[in-house]
This record gives sequence, structure tokens and C-alpha cells, in this order.
Amino acid sequence: MRKRWAEDELDWLRLCYPHMHTSKIAATIGRTVGQCYQKAAALGLVKTPEYLASDAACRVSASRRTAAMDARQFKPGQTPWNKGSKGVVGVQEACRATQFKAGRPAHEASNYVPIGSHRPSKDGYLERKITDDPSLTPARRWVAVHRLVWTEANGPVPAGHVVVFRPGRRTTVLENITLDAVELVTRAELMSRNTYHRYPKEVAQLVQLKGAITRQVNRIAKEAR
Repeated sequence: MRKRWAEDELDWLRLCYPHMHTSKIAATIGRTVGQCYQKAAALGLVKTPEYLASDAACRVSASRRTAAMDARQFKPGQTPWNKGSKGVVGVQEACRATQFKAGRPAHEASNYVPIGSHRPSKDGYLERKITDDPSLTPARRWVAVHRLVWTEANGPVPAGHVVVFRPGRRTTVLENITLDAVELVTRAELMSRNTYHRYPKEVAQLVQLKGAITRQVNRIAKEAR
């Protein structure tokens, strides 16, 4: 649950943030370090130069460097130890034993499912796997079932058109995805169905106004956190 910043918390942050470690401030007011950093940035608070130069800031400076630190630091022009060694990582025998080799059939993958399997898409449509063609990305190996139902009966979808469910017939139940439940529409018609332009002018203006108000409310709420 998000917790609104109280005035006393904000006062404490303004007072202590410039010259105190942020973790201590967070522990005092019951906030996370990330929340304190975000609110400080929103309020325009910064650490003082004196604090940043002190040991309390836990920063490495020239005055606190050691010979061991200098010895391990990369120098300008220094050649990396693995320069010119292509493919060093993963060539060990134990690594190669578990690698998926190029040219291996897809069904050897641990997450493989056979052609004809079904799954729900992220957009809420039922999809069917139609191929294992390795030249296609995994997502392209799946096609929406309602599209397949239409193309099986009518052939390829014409350019500029899409197959959609008829109003009120959308479903992910395989048995209910039938030819009478889908239709072919132009992309222009689909856009008009899915935007506020399908409403009368007065209603469309109200939809726009509601969206503008919602954005402002969300912005104010975000700034108040």
C-alpha cells in the first residue's frame, strides 16, 4: 500500500537529507531508501559538498585511496585480459553439455509443445500452434484460432482487413469459436469500433474530458507521494 508523505516526514527530510546518510533518514521515518531519494529529487534536495566529502558519505576520494586500490584499477590504454579471445565464456565442457545446439529440433526444448496446442494470448485471444519452423520467431508460430476459422472457410485475409469476433461473441472457449461468431472488417472500421469516435459528438467530448481529468488527478496524486 502506498503511504502519503506526512508534513512532519517532509520537514525531517528537508532538514536532514543534505547532510545525513539517506539510509538513516529512511529508518527514522519508516520509509525505504528509494522513496527518500525519489521524494528528495521531487523537492529539489541535494547533499551538501561538505557531506559528500566526509567519511559518512561512504564515497571513495583521492585522499582515502590505497595502494591496493590503485593496483587493481584499470589504467588508460590498458589491454583487457580477454582481448581477442572470442567465445571464452561457455566453452567449458560442463557448459556445452547443457547448451541448446544450433540445428537441434524444436521438440528437444524443455518448454516444447506440439503443433496443434492451444494457449491464451496476452490480449485475451485463444491461439493455436501451427508450425515448428525455426526461421520464425516463437510468437509467429502461433495464430489466433478465430482467424484460422475464417481463413479455413474463405481463404487468405485480404490486405487492409482483419478477422474479428462479432459483437458479444468474443470467447476463448474453443468449441464456441465458430464461423458464425467471426467476421471480416476493414482496419478503418475496426478503428471506429474501438475509439470514442463511434459515439455522438457530445459523448465523445465527454470521453476526452474524462481522460484529461483522470490524467490530472493521477499527476497530482503522484506528486503528493
